[in-house]
Amino acid sequence: MKKLLSVLLLLSLMPGCKSTALKNSDTKETTSEYGTQEDQMKYYFTATGNEPFWGLKMGREGIEFTSLITGKEKFIFPASEAIKAMDANVKMYKVVNETATATISIQHMECQNSMSGAISPYKVSIEIKNNTELSFTKLEGCGHYNTDYRLHDIWVLEELNGFKVFVTDFQKELPRIEINAAENKFMGYGGCNAISGSIFYEKEVLRFSKVISTMMACAPGNKEDQVIKALQNTNTYTIGNNRLTLSNPSGKLLVFRKVD
Repeated sequence: MKKLLSVLLLLSLMPGCKSTALKNSDTKETTSEYGTQEDQMKYYFTATGNEPFWGLKMGREGIEFTSLITGKEKFIFPASEAIKAMDANVKMYKVVNETATATISIQHMECQNSMSGAISPYKVSIEIKNNTELSFTKLEGCGHYNTDYRLHDIWVLEELNGFKVFVTDFQKELPRIEINAAENKFMGYGGCNAISGSIFYEKEVLRFSKVISTMMACAPGNKEDQVIKALQNTNTYTIGNNRLTLSNPSGKLLVFRKVD
């Protein structure tokens, strides 16, 4: 009798185990046209093309090309620095490995996916061949830079133009910005008015553009105008020790502290 009860108990538990296993296996990572969230952390630029289908992922550790072209299903190239073209809006990469050679051109211009209709900020051209071939296969598609996910946070100002800031330098509280890395936008408080705008990200380049603010009158001595000017003059950044430092070739402009 005890054995029979044990068997019945085991059978009653089996469906529950199966359900849990299925639930776990059905869990999928968030994906987009350009790949997974993990890809966006590993690669700074991704691109895709149609007819024939191909994909490109460029990272600091290597460049991965995949396609549905026979003989060119997948190539891994060493990481490469861009060759500066005469046109400042174009970056060119010449890469080679034991089996293939490719030239990748990235042009900063609006590009529309020929199938989905999605708009991307970069047009991508690739010429690629196996090293045993005489001619290159030419491909075109669209791509974008993956904004550093670490920027996606709320940051409160600590330093302005090399000096520590205090609440008394502003209206009621310290300036702050909240960056949305997925949408390349930001919003926040400049020290007197609400501010918002767009960010431009390209590998390690970061710019704040289209900055707008509300029109509330500020008290004499308020440093909001200096904060906005510093944001607009930023073109690079570093992140470390829960701090976001914004700079340009002249030096450090703003230091923010992560607050969430």
